[in-house]
Amino acid sequence: MKTESVQFKAVIQQNGKMNAAFVEFPFSTEELFNKKGQVKIKAVFDGRVEYRGSLGKMKSECHILGLTQEVRKQLGKTFGDEVSVSLVEDKEERIVEISDDIALVFNDHPDAKALFDAMSYTHRKEYIRWIAEAKKQQTREARKAKMITMILAGKKGI
Repeated sequence: MKTESVQFKAVIQQNGKMNAAFVEFPFSTEELFNKKGQVKIKAVFDGRVEYRGSLGKMKSECHILGLTQEVRKQLGKTFGDEVSVSLVEDKEERIVEISDDIALVFNDHPDAKALFDAMSYTHRKEYIRWIAEAKKQQTREARKAKMITMILAGKKGI
């Protein structure tokens, strides 16, 4: 059964003084998704930029949806600009693809792998993206080692 998408237009707002942006979700998540808290979603901004994230309540009257710097860059938009949003509830399991070289590091550190697996999808994705974004092999190797150290030290994210 295909879920109907929810569509709306919203102004991109800045979160305090940070380089972080969000839009307000103008509907009741309780009525639409039967959920009061966080709602995992798949969104399409301006009909072309796809994003997987969550609607959340962040000390706000309504639920909000974050717009990453990458999404804003792809849209060519910033704070104060209007964006059209189309979203559906995301009921698929969220899997982070781990490359073979990272899997080998985890094989040598099963305790770190267990902690990694217990993290949220977002934190796991953050670690893997951080390593993948390394331009030099030397940097990639250093980041893999640092990731293990950080995970074992209890750091949930980068």
